Amino acid sequence: MCGIVGFATNSNDIDKASVIQEMMNTIGHRGPDSDGYFVDGNITLGFRRLQIIDLTTDASQPMFNEDDSISIIFNGEIYNYQTLMDDLKEKGHIFKSQSDTEVIIHGYEEYGIDILQKLRGMFAFALWDKKKESLVIARDFFGIKPLYYTQNTTDNSLLFGSEIKSFLKFPGFQKELNKQALKPYLTFQYSVLDETFFKGVYKLRPGHYMIYKNGQIDIKQYWDIPFDTEENSLEYYVEKIKETMEESVKYHRISDVKVGSFLSGGVDSSYVTALLKPDKTFSVGFKDYEGIFNETNIAADLSKQLGIENHQKLISADEFFDVIPTVQYHMDEPQSNLSSVPLYFLAELASKHATVLLSGEGADEIFGGYAWYETSKEMRAYEKLPFFLRRAVSNIAKKLPENRITTFFTKGGQRVEEKFIGQAKVFDEKDAIHVLKDDYKNAPSPAEIVRESYEKVSGKDNVTKMQYVDMKRWLPGDILLKADKMSSAHSIELRVPFLDKEVMEMAGKIPAHLKVNDIDTKYVLRKAANEVLPDEWANRPKVGFPVPFRDWMKQSKYYNLVKETFESDIAKQFFHTEELVKYLDEHYNGQVNRARYIWTVYVFLVWYKRFFVDIED
Repeated sequence: MCGIVGFATNSNDIDKASVIQEMMNTIGHRGPDSDGYFVDGNITLGFRRLQIIDLTTDASQPMFNEDDSISIIFNGEIYNYQTLMDDLKEKGHIFKSQSDTEVIIHGYEEYGIDILQKLRGMFAFALWDKKKESLVIARDFFGIKPLYYTQNTTDNSLLFGSEIKSFLKFPGFQKELNKQALKPYLTFQYSVLDETFFKGVYKLRPGHYMIYKNGQIDIKQYWDIPFDTEENSLEYYVEKIKETMEESVKYHRISDVKVGSFLSGGVDSSYVTALLKPDKTFSVGFKDYEGIFNETNIAADLSKQLGIENHQKLISADEFFDVIPTVQYHMDEPQSNLSSVPLYFLAELASKHATVLLSGEGADEIFGGYAWYETSKEMRAYEKLPFFLRRAVSNIAKKLPENRITTFFTKGGQRVEEKFIGQAKVFDEKDAIHVLKDDYKNAPSPAEIVRESYEKVSGKDNVTKMQYVDMKRWLPGDILLKADKMSSAHSIELRVPFLDKEVMEMAGKIPAHLKVNDIDTKYVLRKAANEVLPDEWANRPKVGFPVPFRDWMKQSKYYNLVKETFESDIAKQFFHTEELVKYLDEHYNGQVNRARYIWTVYVFLVWYKRFFVDIED
């Protein structure tokens, strides 16, 4: 885990060295071991280092080629760097370090931008080619590493980096709320647009690179998620998963510092842990809760069976609420996945014992682990009726009062493109519009946002369509972003072996019926995991990272805390606050479970206060 930041400017009115140092200091948590910067005319590059591979100063960044014509700042890990290094040495390239960073430099010299196709790993980097006077900025295949950019500056300077908060230190950056971001956020629970909550600040999409030359930006895609199924037996794909995952974990354990793993009660992290066999595992749960809100006993049991030392923390409600502003500060944008908060504590716990941690993110998306991907027995029976009949019933059901039955018939007559926008769906669009002030209603609809993804897999089966949509939006926008930001907050590096290019190439060939069927979700993955895990873990139902927020909102202490925020002058800028309090009261009185509505709004208000009111930039 490292941090990169930089800018391209024609301005002579700023002290570039001083500005880049301030920007680097803002992301110091990403790299506490050392820092460095480089100024070459209009280009300035800054770096914060967390030492993982080659702990010597030879691996410090910015890094240069032999004649200093190419310089790079790089965040991530290239897991096949040793193979690439040997190949490049045979071609005459001379290396001064044993780091994966230098492989990108010499790989670019040898292959140009096509080096991206040869990399296996996670990365966000900026490479300055002095001879061509061009800046190359690239992001990894899945979006494991974040990368932002903007020209929303007083003189059109280009800023780029690992975290938006570093841009606030640039004298010409124009900080402004993107009003279009709020309505989609209420539905998706994360910042789903390419443009972030900061107006004019964008995320570089996963699998894309940017060329900046002569003040112009040119963005191109170099990789897309492969879903090209090949019919083979269950046994064939079980063996393929075993082979590919064993190799992936072998690559992901490469490190010159201590490696551990996060461990919950689910099959994903358990499988990674069983393959890795680290010295230590780390788990968190919640005080005063057993079972669904505290699975630390399950993690401890598996660790014991595998002969691994397990470390645990139980989080109290007060600890949870106290850390929310800090969590949202590190997230850069409002993000209301409740699991971000326990993940923050988990990273804090792990940071005391290890620097590199492996986790199970990505398995649900590529192997079909979500309940949304599964069709109920009742729905499968209903879908045997002709679609035109179900469509007619759906149109009638939409006009009736919403309940479990009308919802069933409504969805039964809809195509997947109409009813699935991704794993997180909090506010219905009509509810979002109802609570928002007029200035914040003008934004793309959920259907418009995911339409591009559906168009690219229009001929695929429904499970594959949903997987693709999730991997384009939900995975980089929610799952991977919180993994990166919460781990970097505690100066550790989180690695995700399921999200390996070779694993995806293999998983993309597995037919949908072997992933999701009437027996289970992630069916073929569970079979493969069962080779190294006891039945209890391989077949454990998915529960995610549950948080007892809905219970806390029925306690007067936390109810009053949130109510004060909902009735604040800040809230009145964005929302019809009487509607927010109504949601809160309905939940507090046990009438309706409004926990996710409450949390999603509350998190936004906490975030906004931190970045636009309590200005400590």
